Amino acid sequence: MTTMTRFEYLTVPLLIHATKQILDNYGSEGWELVQVVPGPNPESLVAYLKRPLQDA
Repeated sequence: MTTMTRFEYLTVPLLIHATKQILDNYGSEGWELVQVVPGPNPESLVAYLKRPLQDA
């Protein structure tokens, strides 16, 4: 029987001047960047991240 990988998801506001630092921080916790989209104002971005769920 094969098992399907399950994921958890997170949305994170990105500060333009600290984008790399923010993404590196989440990446070190196992989060993978899925997409970056414009935020509610022109100076903001929102990152969508995912990581595999740990087996309970």
